[in-house]
Amino acid sequence: MYLLMLLVFIGCYALIDRRWDLYFWSGAPVRAWIVLVAGVAFFLAWDVVAIFHGLFWHGDNSLTLGIFVAPELPIEEVLFLAFLCYQTMIYILGAPVLWRWLRSRSPEGDRP
Repeated sequence: MYLLMLLVFIGCYALIDRRWDLYFWSGAPVRAWIVLVAGVAFFLAWDVVAIFHGLFWHGDNSLTLGIFVAPELPIEEVLFLAFLCYQTMIYILGAPVLWRWLRSRSPEGDRP
């Protein structure tokens, strides 16, 4: 169930990304993949260190598949980290687009 929801949310952000050409459709998909993979790798390393020190662990539940990429590291965590990084890039790259749109709708126009 959790994996399915992550895929749905990633799909929703992909639609936003495609509509406004923010990240993967910005004309530099290789750069986008490099940034996404680097972000996921960073957070996976963070998780591995936390697991090693006993700070993170996977409890039994019925919402995950039970497939692990490493001890105490379910596959859903990898997709969650990818979602987190993708979402962050959409927010960062979408903020100026939203700001321009809001300013174009204001009665003052482009005045400071």
